[in-house]
Amino acid sequence: METAFHMSLPCLNIEDTKSFYINNIGASLGRTSENWVDINLFGHQLTFIQAEKFNFNSPNYVFEGKMLPSFHFGVIVDVEQWGELYAKLNHLNLKVVTQTTFLKDKTGEHLSFFIKDSNDYMLEFKSFKDATEMFNV
Repeated sequence: METAFHMSLPCLNIEDTKSFYINNIGASLGRTSENWVDINLFGHQLTFIQAEKFNFNSPNYVFEGKMLPSFHFGVIVDVEQWGELYAKLNHLNLKVVTQTTFLKDKTGEHLSFFIKDSNDYMLEFKSFKDATEMFNV
């Protein structure tokens, strides 16, 4: 699998965001919900999360019952790389957050975990069960 970039950002309006990226940039629409949207930007996954005036002091949202950071970026890797990274980072005693499978038995099922970097940015590592579903609706 070729690696793809993933970045999650807050947005003020999902519809305006979709319109900008699809109609102006020419990106394609991926998975979407009432509160977030995935955009396929040249093969890279941008996730926009509905937020009111964004406050970096409480940048969280709930997805499948888990509290997640709405401001984060990451890398999508194959399952072998994901497992190696997860084991390595745990072995280094770095704080791994929210290791789980999201969208279990649904389109877009993926393993995910987050870690904080030295600047307190949240970094996510994802591995899709089926890499072709990264942008599927």
